[in-house]
Amino acid sequence: MVKPTLSDIIIFLTIIVLGWVLQHYLLKYIIKKISRFFERKAKLMTARIIEHFSREIRHAFFTIILFFAAGFLIEVSLFSKSPMSNFFNSLMVFYFFKGMYDVLTYYANHPESFHLNESKSTKLTPLKLRIINASLAVVAIVLIASLWNFNLNGFLTGIGLTSVALAFGVRDTSSHIFGGLSMTFDKPFEVGDFISTEDHKIEGVIQDINLRSTLISTSDKGIVYVPNAYLMNRPIYNFSKREKRKIETFVFLSTDNTEQSIRNVCNEINKQIILHPQISKEDLILVYIDEYHTDYYRMLISFYIPTNDIREKYSVQQDILFVIKQIMDEENMKVVDPNKVKLKELIEI
Repeated sequence: MVKPTLSDIIIFLTIIVLGWVLQHYLLKYIIKKISRFFERKAKLMTARIIEHFSREIRHAFFTIILFFAAGFLIEVSLFSKSPMSNFFNSLMVFYFFKGMYDVLTYYANHPESFHLNESKSTKLTPLKLRIINASLAVVAIVLIASLWNFNLNGFLTGIGLTSVALAFGVRDTSSHIFGGLSMTFDKPFEVGDFISTEDHKIEGVIQDINLRSTLISTSDKGIVYVPNAYLMNRPIYNFSKREKRKIETFVFLSTDNTEQSIRNVCNEINKQIILHPQISKEDLILVYIDEYHTDYYRMLISFYIPTNDIREKYSVQQDILFVIKQIMDEENMKVVDPNKVKLKELIEI
């Protein structure tokens, strides 16, 4: 090491200023151009990774310039000195894992963007991305500690004992976290799915899933934070995973109608359902009298449509109801209101 002269200091400052200008303008511009190139090639995921690694790449470049300039100033290579070399390597590890953390954080907040190209959908859920983020942080700490020859065995032993003590003190929180991990592996639902519990106390669209709770947007536009343990201990209906929707309705016919006319109506309704282009022909189509009462028969009409679209479901149901009304009118069928019949029976009693 030698004492720097005035000219050395000027050159040192010039290198730093030049390095900062290069990383802030030229390198930033080059990275942006590379990102746009992959976007034009429909490599959106690659473009996003490069874009979110930009800051850490520039920081790593400027750190190299700083070490080079400092080494020039004192005429000693800082990379050859063990403590400074460890410090430099620790910074590089930090920049690398920080870049990965930024990428995963972006996709955790924008899960709809996580795809390989335009035709492919989300591959990882926000919860999985957050778990990966936490794992990366642990790996980065372990790598940096190993560079400085830190005694990890004693540290990990202490962490293990502390974790056991904390587990007894925060059992409820632990159950929610393990519930979140279970959802990661079981995949009962994902962001955007419409779900409902068996008792219908919780019903809505999944907005976010984290380690402790799940954020659900309800039908009245409210937001509910539901603990993961609560969801995992109850049957969950995932309506978004349905490939077909069942349509079922009932018509109540007076017993004054003849058996033959009722059979004719059932056959005609069945025929019209089969002819409808949006109704599944592979599934059961049921048009039968399934209940007999003193004053009326109950006619069951049941079929499926091969879609999960609620609007299409109601459109088809509307078509069939109009057809039923037309057939009833053509056959002069007498239709009754079962609620009025039951009310009449109660009055007579």
